[in-house]
Amino acid sequence: MAENQSSNERTEQPTERRKQESKKKGQVPRSRELNTMLSLLSGAVGLLVLGGTISTELTSLIETSFSFDRAVAFDKDMIAVHFMGTVISALMILMPFFLVMVVGSFIGPLMMGGWSFSASAMAFKLEKLSPIKGIKRVFSAKGLLELFKALFKFILLSTAAIILFNLYLDKILHLGVEAPEEAFGDATSLLAWSLLALSFTMIFIVVFDVPFELWNHTRQLKMTKQEVKDELKESEGRPEVKSRIRTMQREASQRRMMDAVPTADVVITNPTHFSIALKYDDTPGAAPLVVAKGKDLIAFKIRSVAIENDVVIFEAPPLARALYATTEIGDEIPHNLYLAVAKVLAYIYQLRMSMAGDYVAPPKDLVIPDEYKDYVDDPETGNSETRDPGINDDE
Repeated sequence: MAENQSSNERTEQPTERRKQESKKKGQVPRSRELNTMLSLLSGAVGLLVLGGTISTELTSLIETSFSFDRAVAFDKDMIAVHFMGTVISALMILMPFFLVMVVGSFIGPLMMGGWSFSASAMAFKLEKLSPIKGIKRVFSAKGLLELFKALFKFILLSTAAIILFNLYLDKILHLGVEAPEEAFGDATSLLAWSLLALSFTMIFIVVFDVPFELWNHTRQLKMTKQEVKDELKESEGRPEVKSRIRTMQREASQRRMMDAVPTADVVITNPTHFSIALKYDDTPGAAPLVVAKGKDLIAFKIRSVAIENDVVIFEAPPLARALYATTEIGDEIPHNLYLAVAKVLAYIYQLRMSMAGDYVAPPKDLVIPDEYKDYVDDPETGNSETRDPGINDDE
């Protein structure tokens, strides 16, 4: 029973698949306090940078808006047009500041959780209207924590606001006796520095809220040991995943093999069904190595690459069948086939050393030991464990 209970405990870190699925559902870590702080900060920066221009243009707009002919004042249609023009002009003046605020409102979510749009998160759910579940959410641990954060934020911001009000009281009262042009500029400056101070005050909440939200999000996504096992089994067991993995392995293996063909000294062929590329290092005691092998289509590709790179192709059906059936890529050739392969390599060497136009007789007495008789007589029958490179038995 204890074992069953431990298996149901969410002790495992969430997998990447679990994280992706939660993101598709709109379940990403978010911090309201971080968003609030960045919104206040962007507003303060926007006013500090654009405040002078905004106050000057708004002052000019107000002066022109209240300067119109007597006929306009008594014409309902004209006064409406005049009013709409003033509103549009004011919006155009404030548009850069609004854009700064919009950008600031997006920075927080992008910093924490990234971009996420989920239709399922926006869908209507009847259970959200349940008063019982609503009460449970209010009196849950998270609900009480949110209440505590709200109270702490209220106290902190209220204290900061009172301090700022007392600090700027004389300047605020002085706005009433200033000229409109100066009053607009000073009011914008006071508002900007006040927002900047409030945004810095929010740091005391953000430094605790952001780590908590990240931890809580990870805690909610944690999995049981059985869920991890089931997900791993499902991921590895899906036919399309296994097929894709086999395809990628086969393609990678064939690419590596084809890259090795230009380094070969000779390609021994059947001539059409089998191709085996051999490379010989004249280091004492070294034997020729199989750098590529294949049959049918792969054999054709090997021959094509060999022709493109001037690698000699030598037709020796019995030897090709024996080598194909008894070797794998990277293997040395069997010692019983040393003599036959040596004659082929000697022929290749003579070809390279001969003058253009000279005839070099190919070896005709390639002796294949009797133990390879089955492979030589029946080209379709070979070692049951021999496979094309990259081919999986499960395919």
